[in-house]
Amino acid sequence: MSLVLEIANLLNELNPEQRRAVLHQDGPAIVLAGAGSGKTRVLTTRVAYLIKEKQIPASNIFLVTFTNKAAAEMKKRVLEYTGQNLPFAGTFHSLSAKILRIEASQGHLEKFGLNANFTIYDSDDQLALIKSIYKINGYDPGTFKPQVVKSKISSAKNELIGTDEFKDMAHDGLQLFAAKVYKSYEKRLRDENAVDFDDLLSICYQLFVDNEAVRQKYQAKFQHVLVDEFQDTNKVQYSLTRILAQPGDNLFAVGDFSQSIYAWRGADYRNLERLSSDFKNIKEYRLERNYRSTQAILDAATSVIANNMSHPVLELWTDQSTDEKLEIYETSTGELEAEKIASIIKEKYFDQLKNIALLYRTNVQSRAFEEAFMRRQLPYKIVGGTKFYERTEIKDLLSYLRLCFNQLDSPSRARAEKIGKRRLEKLEVWLAKTDRSTLENPSSCLQGILETTLYLDKYDQKDPEDVARLDNIQELFNVASRFENTLLLLENIALVQDGYLANESSFNQNEGNEITMMSLHSAKGLEFSIVFMVGMEEGLLPHSRAIMEEKEIEEERRLCYVGITRAKDKLYFSYARSRFTYGYSSNSLPSRFLSEIDQKLLKINRSFDQGSVNSYQDKYYYKKPKTPATTAKTKDQKIRLVVDEESLDALLNDELDIREFLRK
Repeated sequence: MSLVLEIANLLNELNPEQRRAVLHQDGPAIVLAGAGSGKTRVLTTRVAYLIKEKQIPASNIFLVTFTNKAAAEMKKRVLEYTGQNLPFAGTFHSLSAKILRIEASQGHLEKFGLNANFTIYDSDDQLALIKSIYKINGYDPGTFKPQVVKSKISSAKNELIGTDEFKDMAHDGLQLFAAKVYKSYEKRLRDENAVDFDDLLSICYQLFVDNEAVRQKYQAKFQHVLVDEFQDTNKVQYSLTRILAQPGDNLFAVGDFSQSIYAWRGADYRNLERLSSDFKNIKEYRLERNYRSTQAILDAATSVIANNMSHPVLELWTDQSTDEKLEIYETSTGELEAEKIASIIKEKYFDQLKNIALLYRTNVQSRAFEEAFMRRQLPYKIVGGTKFYERTEIKDLLSYLRLCFNQLDSPSRARAEKIGKRRLEKLEVWLAKTDRSTLENPSSCLQGILETTLYLDKYDQKDPEDVARLDNIQELFNVASRFENTLLLLENIALVQDGYLANESSFNQNEGNEITMMSLHSAKGLEFSIVFMVGMEEGLLPHSRAIMEEKEIEEERRLCYVGITRAKDKLYFSYARSRFTYGYSSNSLPSRFLSEIDQKLLKINRSFDQGSVNSYQDKYYYKKPKTPATTAKTKDQKIRLVVDEESLDALLNDELDIREFLRK
């Protein structure tokens, strides 16, 4: 039996700003809710208030959030508060699907070529359908990747752009081709009595626009519309919200400009601004009291996000004062950065690993930390991603590498055949005429494999998912460049994959007490006592692809803000002065976002001692080349001198002779 709480008791648990928002009367409201300000409590208490005090039936409330997990949590709380279930609480997609099922049973989807038994195609189904269209029409998947075309179609639907309009708007070869596939794709969907996920929203919207009776039915039914994470809405979601909130305009929108980090999938934080023009007399509430972080962490977050000029910024505050500073660790290399973070965790936090999050901008950054954690027997889990050596493209190339030395390796041969029998045949021809020295050099061997098999043709630079895979392949090259020979590379990778570096009992006994590793995008909505934000460098955060556009920089700054505000008690930043890229050590600059933080909040630590990492390298890991200061000159390639910052400083301060410097 659920415990039904009195509304007065719920209101007494709120601060004055939260209470004012919950007690908002009829008409539109926008609640600007900062990170950690208790927005879920406000939303669920608002629903309880509507049910218990305003006597609104639970079935007449439309509550939307962006994940099924969040929706389940809200429904659970409302049930505890009121004893009633919310039949229309969920994501935009799940609620739209529910409405379409109801209306299909009444024959209202016949106009769209659908009956009541329509199927919902998932992402894999959609891609398979597009590939089928390619095959039937003889389209070359190498010219325009099916995955890229699928993404173009999805974006069009979320922008409410139909097939004819999309064709009229096309201005390059890709768009013209995508328009042709889009038309065939839509026909196939309807012929098969199917919709994709994007159709759930766009068809629901179009149904409301075209069918006045259906539209008025749901407008009358949903007396109050509440939308969480409004800064993450796209065009079709905003349009659905506007329709459902009419005519009473009882919209309760909760969001935060500073936490809008999904522009790459269509989210538009400007929808929060549009509310003020589309809903007259909208009332604004601000939740700026934070219940998560210390004031130092909040001050750092505010000082960073205040540099965004295109949207309002909340001034977060808390009564959790502390004199403890945020720490920055600067290391000479990316490998040493991972070692330093691992050593800090081992020494200070080994008994509270479950309270730690390691956050990075791109998934490719996880590799060095995975291996550093293994070497120190620190259990970890990756959320929203896959361990580096388990990623498809890495396993593909490792199977090719193994076949270069052992063609009897049946698992590798089976995988290579799945990649493509023609590719495998080309590899075998190449192996027959290639000298052993080329194969024994890890970078040369990998490069030969890529050129021979045309493996990179599988991926498209215009597809974000493919770009991530190409980044992973580049990271494999970075790993390979640190080994003397290919067999040693494969041996060490096998040890990592097998968990050999972490086979002590202390590692295995800590199940459930693990470090959480994830990208900054995956961290939104979560909180941790201790947070490490790593790779705080220009080109990583902000990402290199964002540096030339101010609006992209602002999105990266919001991403940094989200990362900072995940921390409750302790926050670390780290960056390296150099990283391996394309097999070379290249210099890097600290992220501009670090300079935007009030320096009084920071404690800067510099760690260039290589002793800790060398002891592991000798036993398990990267074997240094015999001549690390230079790389062999190949055709059309300049000799590159790689130096460390300590040696350079010593030279400039006359503490090191130039001849000794060049020998290093």
